[in-house]
Amino acid sequence: MILGIKELHRLVDEQKLVENLCEREMKSPEGAGFDLQMGEIFELEGDGYLGIEERDTPETKSVAKFEEGKNNSFVFEPGKYYLIKTMEKVNLPLDLMAVIFPRTTLFRSGLVLFNGQVAPGYCGELTFGLCNLGKSNIKIDLGARVVHITFHQVFGEGNEYRGQWQGGRVSTEGKEVQV
Repeated sequence: MILGIKELHRLVDEQKLVENLCEREMKSPEGAGFDLQMGEIFELEGDGYLGIEERDTPETKSVAKFEEGKNNSFVFEPGKYYLIKTMEKVNLPLDLMAVIFPRTTLFRSGLVLFNGQVAPGYCGELTFGLCNLGKSNIKIDLGARVVHITFHQVFGEGNEYRGQWQGGRVSTEGKEVQV
């Protein structure tokens, strides 16, 4: 079951389900979830490794970050892959999980979002892949709404997320053993 706006607003107020929501999402959200804003953009550098028990992601370099009171934007170049991080932080209880969808303006502009589900018990900002598969440069303001998050009830309680991405970490700091 997908949670509706009234229940989501109650959980935001009582349990800080989502922190740092923009005023629009607090007063007049659309659909059955919240739009989340782009807060930081990263480029990948170097090689990576995903083994059976170890991993080492490519290094990330922050290339743009939202700053309050500053109107800054970023140009997503054709053929390039980026990581984007939300301004908002989620705090999922064990009986909820979330699913992320791109806002339609992304794919209408040639941008493809690489995303997944957010496990029960995860707390932190969210990071996604974004690739410009179009032929045009696409300029986006930092702070723009880029994804939509819906929250789903987990019946029978989910297992708590115990992964190393907890807290909004974007990449590894060298080779590490997977949990």
